[in-house]
Amino acid sequence: MKNLILGIESSCDDTSVGITQGQQVLANVTANQDIHAQYGGVVPELASRAHQQNIIPVVDAALKKAKITPKDLSAIAFTSGPGLLGSLLVGTSFAKSMAMALNIPLIEVNHMQAHILAHFAEHPNQNTPPFPFLCLTVSGGHTQIVRVNSHFDYTLIGQTIDDAAGEAFDKAAKIMGLPYPGGPLIDKYAQQGNPQAFNFAKPKVDELDFSFSGLKTSILYFLQKQVKTNPLFVEENLNDLCASIQNTIISILFTKLEKAARQQNIQHVAIAGGVSANSLLRNELKKREKSLGWTSYIPPFEYCTDNGAMIALSGCFKYLDKQFCDLSVQAQARKPI
Repeated sequence: MKNLILGIESSCDDTSVGITQGQQVLANVTANQDIHAQYGGVVPELASRAHQQNIIPVVDAALKKAKITPKDLSAIAFTSGPGLLGSLLVGTSFAKSMAMALNIPLIEVNHMQAHILAHFAEHPNQNTPPFPFLCLTVSGGHTQIVRVNSHFDYTLIGQTIDDAAGEAFDKAAKIMGLPYPGGPLIDKYAQQGNPQAFNFAKPKVDELDFSFSGLKTSILYFLQKQVKTNPLFVEENLNDLCASIQNTIISILFTKLEKAARQQNIQHVAIAGGVSANSLLRNELKKREKSLGWTSYIPPFEYCTDNGAMIALSGCFKYLDKQFCDLSVQAQARKPI
């Protein structure tokens, strides 16, 4: 069996291992870390410890699901950054050891590039975007607009200057007393709410960059004022609050994305990252196929959040291009796309 790549993803709190053969995903196994819910966010030290506990069982499960042995592998790919340094170190160290033990190539992968390349996994009814295309990558740690020129050529044309869209979702949820992670809960409650019920500040940022810190402050001050008058305000208006917050965040994202599409004269537009699972984001992107003539590309849900399959897939393209690294490679908390 040729071109069998094992990919290790450990940039945050998910330990995930994917195995691909070419662009076909043979396995995609993830161990989540529930311990962070009680703290209202990811605790880096606890995340790295959990990765150490999970990585061997997850690798073993992925190999069994793919019905292969370690000796069948062509290369080991891993996330080298960006992400939490302690978490990255676990995956990096394990990948080095496994590649060295099997005497096969080692491939480092940029986490944000991998989210974009998830669009190239073979999947029923899933079209792959042609080059060049625009990709809005939105997650808990990043919000970027990227011009994708090839599998290896990316141009960052817009990004957040402070907080990410995913963080805005989670922090807004926390302010309302919802458990972590709050983004999916806001999406859930928003289905029954009025997106025009409440207005929140939309920051004015130059060109194609984003800002979400002001929006978080606007939500906090608004709720503090309302709760003083009515202690049950959040409970009584939860659906409308979630719908209004979600609508504001998605509106901010599309204002910049539409501007980017016009400036770059590109009609092929994709989304990626954890927030790409958001129902309103997906629906609004599809609407623009009719209103703006875009061709949209939306990843399957299993490839939205951090996953090993996207790392293995990225490793596949690098393997074919012979882009290998040696054992001196280091994990990087900050790593430009």
